[in-house]
Amino acid sequence: MTVERELFDYLLRLADSPLILAQRLGEWVGKAPAIEEDVALTNVGLDLLGQARLWFGHAGDVERRAGGPGRDEDQLAFLRDTREFRNLLLVEQPNGNFADTLARQFLFDRWHFLVLRALTASRDARIGEIAAKAVKEVAYHRQRSADWVIRLGDGTELSHTRMQAAIDRLWTFTGEMFAVDAVELALIDAGIAADVRALEAPWRDEVATVLGEATLAVPASTHMQGRGGRGGKQGHHGEAFGHLLAEMQFLQRAYPGARW
Repeated sequence: MTVERELFDYLLRLADSPLILAQRLGEWVGKAPAIEEDVALTNVGLDLLGQARLWFGHAGDVERRAGGPGRDEDQLAFLRDTREFRNLLLVEQPNGNFADTLARQFLFDRWHFLVLRALTASRDARIGEIAAKAVKEVAYHRQRSADWVIRLGDGTELSHTRMQAAIDRLWTFTGEMFAVDAVELALIDAGIAADVRALEAPWRDEVATVLGEATLAVPASTHMQGRGGRGGKQGHHGEAFGHLLAEMQFLQRAYPGARW
């Protein structure tokens, strides 16, 4: 695999996770427990969608430099099949109840912020620029989702039970966030990618602090999905992901090349 191909694959990883999470958050439109939260979840999703567009733009340019078609953001989002997506398994998990959605957001936001902050020092200038813009938005996301985890965890008996159950269920998908493969190792050595291995300890510390304030327990389970090169970053996804793509890509697939 050439450096350009590795960079293209890595940029898809950076783009696909916010894209898929934005799609999941969009499923809450008109269904959130309060109008304010309906709007807030939509706004977070739009932030993530905007970040995905920037990463896709860079990816298309890299693909073009490598002699490929140089696909644009719409082609990359709507015309790839399941195995071509590189998002984390965590973000594709179904919304479940409101606690499930907020727990998923919280676990991702804490990781996302650390990755983007590290990427601001990337030797790839465009990666650094995109990360510097995105990290400002994600700083708000991480505070908002943590506030909700505390509010629900230290709330009623029912909200506490549901938030603990959500954290316990989603915990198995967090290990993939800190696993590296040949693609990331090559780019880490080149000073381009964030070394997520170094981010696991601070992520765990931050998560434990918030969970403690929320009167929630850090899960004891060490079983992790997606480690060993069999995760979403390598194109291995769960059954629910196919249903998500079918909905997200329907219009483009039904009317190829359609433009507003």
